[in-house]
Parts: sequence; structure tokens; C-alpha cells
Amino acid sequence: MINKVVSGAEEAIKDISDGATLMLGGFGLCGIPENCINALVNKQVKNLTCISNNAGVDDFGIGLMLKQRQVKKMISSYVGENAEFERQLLSGELEVDLIPQGTLATRCLAAGYGMPAIFTPAGVGTEIAEGKEVRNFDGKDYLMEYAFDADYAIVKAWKGDTAGNLIFRSTSRNFNPIMAMAGKITIAEVEELVEAGELEPDYIHTPGIYVHRIFQGKDYEKRIEHRTVRKSEV
Repeated sequence: MINKVVSGAEEAIKDISDGATLMLGGFGLCGIPENCINALVNKQVKNLTCISNNAGVDDFGIGLMLKQRQVKKMISSYVGENAEFERQLLSGELEVDLIPQGTLATRCLAAGYGMPAIFTPAGVGTEIAEGKEVRNFDGKDYLMEYAFDADYAIVKAWKGDTAGNLIFRSTSRNFNPIMAMAGKITIAEVEELVEAGELEPDYIHTPGIYVHRIFQGKDYEKRIEHRTVRKSEV
């Protein structure tokens, strides 16, 4: 069996170089690959194209890479929590593709399935459609969008085994599994790493065939953008 286990984030991302295109899993700040992002910040790799549901916040997640000007282009569907992102966008320092969330997910799926493109009604008749092919099916217009072409997919799972099989929890299951399928090289950091055969097969969300490197992460913060609790009735 191929040994997919690496010592940590630094070894996992060691060959990511300037100009790479990265998929980064997570939904908001839930299930983001914290260890790998920190390793990329420390490595100071530049001119990255990042495909992600979100752009992190100013001092966490992808926001740390934006702060160091490591990101050349951001392809995302939600960027509302990052003031530095907004500043770089408005000043022209950062290229940005804002994509409907369903289109973002389906372009990830297309890459994982080996499909070159998808057709979607989302974005037809808007600025998103400018310069793109529109085709009519049964009287309805659909916009053609290409599958993503990412050098690396970097994901975070709850549990994984040494063969690369992954289990995600709750909201972190939104983008992590589909991105894990889509990268040329997929790196997975997990909260708990076990031996092959210890995970219940019926509970595995991403088969190890998609994963090239895996390691057990550490010191997860698991931040919440806005913590909201019910007011006390006392």
C-alpha cells in the first residue's frame, strides 16, 4: 500500500510553489485546513489563485494569506467577513471572481468527475455571463462554465486513515468532499488519524483513492464568525 502519511503541514505543502492554483475546503470558517494555511503563510509562497467558498476573516484562514499579499486571485462565493479582502478588491490589488455558490460547487464536482464543463441557469442575463457561451435547452438559457483546474486541493476532515479515507462532520462536509475529488494532488489534514481498516466503510465520505497526502493536524481553533446565543430569560 502506498504510504500517504506525512509528518505535518510543512511536509504536506512543501512542493506548492509560486503561481499555484489551490482549492481550500471549508464553509465559512468551519472545516478549513488551518494547519496547511498556516504552513503556506510561513512558507510565503506568492501569486496564488485560491478557490474557496470564503476568503476567511482578517486574522484567520485565507485572510492570513491575503494580509501577506500571497493571493493573486480569489475565486469565491462569499467574502463578506474580510475587510482586507474588500480593500484589496476596491484598490485593484486583487483579482476576484465572485461565483454563485451552486456554480462553485458544481464546477468542483465537474472537475472530480472528469467533466470539462457544466451548463447552469445561474448567472444568465447578468455580468457573470459576459463573454461566456449561453446555450438553450428546451426553451431555457443555460450558461456554460468550465470545470476548475486546480493544482492542489487542501481539505480538513474529522477522521482519516493511513490509506487516505476521510470522514467529515456536519457543516464541514459542504465543500471539503467535492474539493477532495477535484485537485490534481489532494492534501488532507485530520483531527484523528487511524490505521487503515479502522473506519467503518459505510461512514466514509471520501475514498482514499482521491487523497495523496494525509497527516494529523493539531491546535485547531475552530473559530465562529459570529457567535449568537439566546438571551437569558432570567
